Amino acid sequence: MAGKLAVGHISPMVLTFLRWTLAVAIITAISLPQLVRDWPVVRTRLPYFFVLGAVGYTCFNAALYTALKYTSAINVAVIQAGIPMVIFGLNFLLFRTRVFAGQIIGFVLTIAGVGLLASHGDLMSLIQLDMNIGDAIMLLAVLSYAIYTVILRWKPQVNWRTLMAIPAMAALISSVPLLFWEMSQDAALWPDTKGWLITLYTAIFPSLVAQIFFILGVERIGPNRAGLFINLIPVFGTLLSVAIIGETLHPYQIIALFLTLGGIAVAERKKPPVP
Repeated sequence: MAGKLAVGHISPMVLTFLRWTLAVAIITAISLPQLVRDWPVVRTRLPYFFVLGAVGYTCFNAALYTALKYTSAINVAVIQAGIPMVIFGLNFLLFRTRVFAGQIIGFVLTIAGVGLLASHGDLMSLIQLDMNIGDAIMLLAVLSYAIYTVILRWKPQVNWRTLMAIPAMAALISSVPLLFWEMSQDAALWPDTKGWLITLYTAIFPSLVAQIFFILGVERIGPNRAGLFINLIPVFGTLLSVAIIGETLHPYQIIALFLTLGGIAVAERKKPPVP
């Protein structure tokens, strides 16, 4: 929701850079003592932390915001719903992690819910969607977040604040070349009032709160199971639109919510052991 609202108020790379600037300031302020304690471990794994931040945060955010400039929110939502299946595929190829029948059924139900939501209740309209450069960029975002989720299994034993703060710093550093590139193209749009509000929101909630809970979730239930919950993003986005913007809640949105939650419930009923 925030990415689409940002169009016309702040450009993609400016938003990526500013959100991580604010996020780093916040997470560092509340994590400094822990960062000092964990530094001996962090120092030996700096390349790993940099990859986490550059791939999972910078690449995903930059690709998502750029995709929204060229394609519809419907296309983005539908393509993003493929993240769990990419996670399944990567885990199978790299670690031969089994995919259980309940997970497949759960994935189908959740993607049906996302499709119903994105198509405003008309699933047949998805067949008529045109593919464009924005969709290709969104596929890059999907791949980057799937890679980020899978490699979380190699995280070192550090406090969750450290695991959030160091990749956030890496995300900030890796966003600088993208910002300079956008400026060199005369495409940089610095935020107006609405742009700053969007930047503040993305710095606090998607950048910090959501990522912290996702990291803890992957740690406790594994990447395959955690990945399915990503498809709740468009559902919650719709509910926030109803609550904050005052949009009307339609019957198809309620059905989509139950499909998505039902898919997760089916996948969890016969869940595999945590790797």
